Amino acid sequence: MVKYILKKIVYMIVTIWIILTATFFLMYTMPGDPTQASSKVLPEAVQENLKAKWGLDKPVTEQYVIYLKNLFQGNMGESYTTPGLTANTVIGERFPASLRLGIQAAVVGLVLGIILGVLAAFNRGKWIDFVTIFIAILGVSIPSFVFAALLQKYVAGGYFPIVGWSTLGMGIAGIFQYTALPTLSAAISGIATYSRYMRSSVLDVLGSDYILLAKSKGLSRFQIIRRHIMRNAITPIISIVAPQVAGIVTGSFVIERIFSVPGLGRYYVDSVNGRDYPMILATTLFFSMIFIVCMVGMDILYAIVDPRVRKSIIEGK
Repeated sequence: MVKYILKKIVYMIVTIWIILTATFFLMYTMPGDPTQASSKVLPEAVQENLKAKWGLDKPVTEQYVIYLKNLFQGNMGESYTTPGLTANTVIGERFPASLRLGIQAAVVGLVLGIILGVLAAFNRGKWIDFVTIFIAILGVSIPSFVFAALLQKYVAGGYFPIVGWSTLGMGIAGIFQYTALPTLSAAISGIATYSRYMRSSVLDVLGSDYILLAKSKGLSRFQIIRRHIMRNAITPIISIVAPQVAGIVTGSFVIERIFSVPGLGRYYVDSVNGRDYPMILATTLFFSMIFIVCMVGMDILYAIVDPRVRKSIIEGK
């Protein structure tokens, strides 16, 4: 098992390096450069001075080597558009909002998805089943940013603010007001995915022989659900939890922008628009690390939960 974990860590490091390298060289294929991103047209002499200051006058391969050296020293670069502002500072200040939004959305999506999936499976062909299927279809068909715009138009403006995010010192009511709509917008895809998978998984388990045996022993419905159905039905969900969580944490760019959430995703979009190369690289690298760590963690967790997977790993299959 230890060998398996070390192997996954090596794959993770190699993958992150490939993503960083691809991002670095693809970034220079973008039209224009940081000196031309401003709405003001800078004199040619000023542009040349800025390129020399930022090291953009050097060959791309040399810039790549310099960036790797700084990265190994923990220096992720300094913003071109905001002198003195480092990527480390931006990530430290802005990521907590993105992380909070992602965790809240993941928890809401997982809890509501599992509940709806279980209820739909136990009431197959009834109204709750059709409602769950309808929610799943909507969640898969409608992009989260469209759902966010609809919530902003038809729900926000009264009790829920149209834009904004909770701040330190707010009570529970204030936190709920400012975070409910962004969280629900980011969670809709998870609700649809988990409910659909959970419904199918529970239906498969309900038809198993050991469930019939448990019923014949006189176990109550709650005991059957807790001891047998949930334990076996929720295992396949683990394989999709990590991608969902990573996707929400790293992919809520548009939602953060719609609701003016001061998160890292919103800053990432602004960095791309401003050709702020150090910030683009730093945020891409950071988001990639989160996504890959979640995926590797999912593989390890799956091996811990499922004895069959753990046995195949130990046997080297």
